[in-house]
Amino acid sequence: MTAATSVPATADVDPRYTVAGSSWPLTDEQREYIRIAEELGRTKFAARAERYDRDAVFPTENYDDMRDAGLLRLCVPKSHGGWGADLFTYALVSATIGKYCGATALTFNMHACSSMWPGLLADALDMTGEQRAQHEEYRSLHFRRIVEDGAIYAQPFSEGTAAAAGRAPFGTSATKVDGGWLLNGKKIFASLAGSADYYGVLCTEHKEGASVRDSMYIAVPRDTPGFSIMGDWDPLGMRGTVSRTLIFEDVFVDDNAQLMPRGVYYQAASRWPHMFMTLSPTYMGIAIAAFEFTVRYLRGEIEGMGPRVKRRMFPTKQITVAQMQIMLEQTRALFLRAFSEARVDPPKDVRLRAFAAQYTIMENANQISQLAIRTCGGQSMLKSLPLERLYRDSRCGSLMLPWTAELCLDRIGREALYEHGEGDD
Repeated sequence: MTAATSVPATADVDPRYTVAGSSWPLTDEQREYIRIAEELGRTKFAARAERYDRDAVFPTENYDDMRDAGLLRLCVPKSHGGWGADLFTYALVSATIGKYCGATALTFNMHACSSMWPGLLADALDMTGEQRAQHEEYRSLHFRRIVEDGAIYAQPFSEGTAAAAGRAPFGTSATKVDGGWLLNGKKIFASLAGSADYYGVLCTEHKEGASVRDSMYIAVPRDTPGFSIMGDWDPLGMRGTVSRTLIFEDVFVDDNAQLMPRGVYYQAASRWPHMFMTLSPTYMGIAIAAFEFTVRYLRGEIEGMGPRVKRRMFPTKQITVAQMQIMLEQTRALFLRAFSEARVDPPKDVRLRAFAAQYTIMENANQISQLAIRTCGGQSMLKSLPLERLYRDSRCGSLMLPWTAELCLDRIGREALYEHGEGDD
């Protein structure tokens, strides 16, 4: 935590616009990590967000700032030189970043998970003594790259099939060869394309009868022969993620490239459902940002708009703000509860609440942004103001695997009506 002292103190922030509010109990470490994210967001990230969005370029400067502040090591275990943040602490920090730059928060998710999954999550899983020793050896290498070299890790998931939702094996294959693995396949919507130092690829071990149980999690260095990046990136929102297509053609990596031992990723996916909620903090942050902007706009507190005009006296606008705050409080309550109770092997009610939280956050972030645009009026369409970007970014959340809005509804409905292994007579 020594690097954090170089970050200046943050001015008091209205609790309405913080992720945890004024009453949720936080540890001293959580408060400090949030303070760092708030300071970077307010003094640096917010001013750059429009350019990253307009030009669809990766937020490299923001990552340099996070590296200098120590945030890139947020989820690396303390025993390996990191800050040792758990899933809830990560969510608080990521949502705070999301208030200021959605693309930075969404890509930070991929990097943070690359140390959280092999770290905190893996520690709670079952492994043989041999597996545990091998995992410790391999993950030490990855953690050292992050802590000592400031390396950035990506986490390409999607392939345009049911694999990312856990319903089919990954099409990208890993074949065991002497000294390592040979990877072939492709990943689409691969965030941090061209900007990450390592790509934590989810793939399937190539063998007869391979299934989702044979999933592998392997880090590919950016300069590995046979690895290439293709395609353009010109989407509706989250433009700064630069999520282009990755191609793997006989890409060889050493055995120590594994981020989890054989079979352990499938175990994690089966026993740690909250590991797939890590996209949602970004959208929690966007929801807060849209509400804060609306209140400040109606109060005439937005800088750079000429004469300050207050619009708060109109009853129609007061009613809309009330609707937005109610929706925000409902969303934040589910967000805080779901992440605070994240753990391995959660009971059914906790698992269903995770799906409900994911759905609510993704849908309500966009709904709050819509209400913000409607009540702020025509000027909110201008790209000189953040609302139209927040709206476009928020619309993307419900589409993102592995837990899209539709998949959340499907799983909530099915698991509410069926017990495990139960079918219809």
